[in-house]
Amino acid sequence: MANTAEQTKTTKKILIIEDEGEMCLVLNLLLNRDNTNLDHVKSLLAADEYLKKEQPHVVILDNKLPDGFGVDFIAYLKKNYPSIKIIMISGFDSSVKDVALYNGADFFLEKPFAKTQLCHSIDSLLN
Repeated sequence: MANTAEQTKTTKKILIIEDEGEMCLVLNLLLNRDNTNLDHVKSLLAADEYLKKEQPHVVILDNKLPDGFGVDFIAYLKKNYPSIKIIMISGFDSSVKDVALYNGADFFLEKPFAKTQLCHSIDSLLN
């Protein structure tokens, strides 16, 4: 029983906010580790509902979503959940990088990105 409690303490929760199924699958494959718990939502509204119940350590946030732009959601995350780390991903417009970082994103990854870039970003935010 103590082992389960110890695993819970070391397990890091990651929320993926991404509406493209293939990208979600890739992120899940790349981040499927023993010490991570991955959750996924497809819209900003669903993310907001999720965050009212759960507190992930890291949010991987796509920019172009069905109900808005992730870059605009960053300020909301930082204001209401300041301890959450944010990795913004976008293939839509690389010029959004400066705005994302200014708004509070911890990392910005332009699609397509390498597994090493993603893993480095996650590792540096979780450790």
